[in-house]
Amino acid sequence: MRALLSPESSSLYFTSINIVSRDPNPCRSRTSLYFLKRDGGCRLIRRKPRSTAVKAVLDSATIEELGLKESDMRNPAISSTYRRSMLPKPNQTVLEAQARICTGPTQTRPLSEEQAFKVLDTILRSVRGELKDEEQVSKAQIGAFFAGMTIRANSFPEETQWSEGERRAMNLFWPLLLRALPPDVIFIADPEGSIMGLGNSVGPQFIGNGTTEMRLVGALREILAGGHLGYEEVQGVLKDVLPLKFEDGKSTGVSESLLSAFLIGQRMNRETDRELKAYCLAFDDELGPAPVADVSSLTHYGEPYDGNTRFFRSTLFVAAVRSCYGESSLLHGVEWMPPKGGVTEEQMLNFMGANTNLSLHQAKELIEDEEVGFAYISQHEARPSLYSLIGLREHIKKRPPLATTEKVQQFIRAKGKESIVAGFYHEGYEEPLLMLMKRRGVHSGLVVKGEEGALSMTTRLRSASTSKGFPVNYCSGFRSVGTETACKEDGVSHQSFRLEVNAMDYDFEPTDTPRTDRSSWVWLLCMAKKGQHTIASF
Repeated sequence: MRALLSPESSSLYFTSINIVSRDPNPCRSRTSLYFLKRDGGCRLIRRKPRSTAVKAVLDSATIEELGLKESDMRNPAISSTYRRSMLPKPNQTVLEAQARICTGPTQTRPLSEEQAFKVLDTILRSVRGELKDEEQVSKAQIGAFFAGMTIRANSFPEETQWSEGERRAMNLFWPLLLRALPPDVIFIADPEGSIMGLGNSVGPQFIGNGTTEMRLVGALREILAGGHLGYEEVQGVLKDVLPLKFEDGKSTGVSESLLSAFLIGQRMNRETDRELKAYCLAFDDELGPAPVADVSSLTHYGEPYDGNTRFFRSTLFVAAVRSCYGESSLLHGVEWMPPKGGVTEEQMLNFMGANTNLSLHQAKELIEDEEVGFAYISQHEARPSLYSLIGLREHIKKRPPLATTEKVQQFIRAKGKESIVAGFYHEGYEEPLLMLMKRRGVHSGLVVKGEEGALSMTTRLRSASTSKGFPVNYCSGFRSVGTETACKEDGVSHQSFRLEVNAMDYDFEPTDTPRTDRSSWVWLLCMAKKGQHTIASF
């Protein structure tokens, strides 16, 4: 597949080459796709016949010849260039500690005494006002850190509870922190006044400010003890606090410390099905009922929103090729998302000049258009409430429950059959993802453990030493059937399946997957100078 960007017409062409169509209608094969300019209304792409075949390989000499400068372009191989500059950056010392302790009961790695001293000293100096700018520890970081410490003390197995070094560091710093921390953080760190051993009464008496925080504090008491919430409780909190409102980079509504503790706490406790359903469905009606596309089938692709940093993401190109066969697809995501901050479909589309600010109704029209057949929807347009959390999500470091549920969205419905395909990495989330797909009422669902937990599979052979967890190319799914042997869920019969895809079974020679962080050719797309044409070949 190659792309041709014409600066004069602001149009980008995708040409599918050597397609052997399985569609009985030959007019829908061997076609080309092009993106209209950003300000050209709702059109994202169209097919356009092309008879010429231009092929070129861009190398450093070609780039130099074009006179391109780094300042003239966003480098899609450096995804951090897409991070919004107005977002305050987290303190790296505390962020590294959060990566160790704000995770699951078996994955948590306790801090050494030296590490704990450094983190607590950093927090103390920050709340005293001794650190400035990027050295400051944000309220969200402090809330997430102490939530992790509290949940570990209250409910984690002995091997991932506090280390002796952490205990000694806390014994030294807590009397000082108690005089410097705000009440909401003291509550998070010691909600019942029993962890620190100083008879703290702030935590037990804390109720929050206003009705919104009162509901959040009530939910947090259960979470910090290692417990779980009901469907209505989770949805009530989310709808109360979102969207976040900011002024001068700071939240003007609910306490960021409390909200970050809520989000990371639920992930550390491993969410129940009802909690995941609440996150998944909470904002379905934010912009009103989902538009219904008049198509016979529609496949929703749920890639991890935080992108890829090591391997190529092929879903955008798969959707383009599928459209040539008359199969409709809907992609969704964001431009940049923590914690990985990798390359996303929205970055690729923006880099190629496509319009990524489509409304749901504009995307519906593209899906229905026989000359288009697929669309991309940004969370910024479809779920502004959830999009408002991006900055806070960077400061809690680890993925919250939303990282799972945002992959199983139905921004547009179809009159015909619908399918959802989602990527996963960590074992234990494949069944919850399939559960959410069934809750969506789709006809079939598939989860794929591709490279980096995305949907792109590998052609390399499975390593003989691989023994822990599912291998790359593991798939699991269901399809709706009318047989007596299928299991029933929500009144619908489903036939389940699982398999490990071996590339050799499909006549692919085993090869190592190219690494985008080591091979620049995958992302070698360039912006053209005015009046010149740039061609990129894959």
